Amino acid sequence: MHRPAQRQRQRLSRILVSAAAVPVILVASGCSSDSDSGSDGAKKEAGAKASAPKKAGEETPAVEKAAYGKLPEPCDVLSKKTLQELVPEAEDKGKAGTSTDTALRGSCSWDSLDNNGVDGSQFRWLRVSLMRFDSDASLGSGAKRAQDNFAKQVADAQATKDAKGVKAEPVQGVGEQATLVRYDLKKDKDTFKQQTFVTRVENAVITVDYNGAGLAGDKTPDAGELSKDAQKAAKEAAAAVVSANEGGGKPSSGSSEKPKSDDSKKDGESKKDEDAKKDEDSKKSDGSKQGADAEKADDATKSDDSKSDDDGTSKTSKTSHSKS
Repeated sequence: MHRPAQRQRQRLSRILVSAAAVPVILVASGCSSDSDSGSDGAKKEAGAKASAPKKAGEETPAVEKAAYGKLPEPCDVLSKKTLQELVPEAEDKGKAGTSTDTALRGSCSWDSLDNNGVDGSQFRWLRVSLMRFDSDASLGSGAKRAQDNFAKQVADAQATKDAKGVKAEPVQGVGEQATLVRYDLKKDKDTFKQQTFVTRVENAVITVDYNGAGLAGDKTPDAGELSKDAQKAAKEAAAAVVSANEGGGKPSSGSSEKPKSDDSKKDGESKKDEDAKKDEDSKKSDGSKQGADAEKADDATKSDDSKSDDDGTSKTSKTSHSKS
């Protein structure tokens, strides 16, 4: 009798303990669930903020406007005198390079062969390349982009295949940046003295490639002289870029001449008004004069015929004299 009762009490005790433990688990699970959902909510909110579209002009940093908006014609950047000195046997007009956007890039080249017969020949080759960079919010300012391209042009010149004795040196007095790269390059047993002069003016980059060689036994040109010539050409081309953006050369369709024509138009209208007023005053004066002349005519009719004849003869004589 005691054992079944004892077992029943033990079984009831286990049920009560289990039942008491269930709410604790649920509460703990509820807290855990709330905590996790809060964390997920914060993550979602942060993600939504990160992926939210930017308002136009709100967070986009402003970039400095590019200084130069156009390039000169590449074949017109050097004077005839300079071309005569650097490539004496070349045509002045040069050979324009192909470009898909001449507003941003262009080039022109000249070549010269001074044939001295059995004494050999002097060869010269010259090319001027122009590049301009606009400011872009995602790419940076035009000047910064030009700086990057300037460095690239210098690096490319130094990395020329088969170049011997490569030397690069910065040069002062030409643009905001300037570097001369020079080296020797052999072709068909002839040594070509290559000069690459790179300069930057604001958001434009000018590259002058100039080389010379003595062919068929003629003497090799002096590298120092070629360097001076390349620098001269680069300086002149840089000045042409500046001039093209300061109203130099041919006036553009939007030149400042238009206001002047407006002023001249106003002056013309004022002159017309003044002339019209003068005509009106003249008419009034003529009217008064005509009235006076009418009165004189009435008085004249009262004169004798002989006097009228004398006056008429006198007037006719005067008129004939004035006409003659």
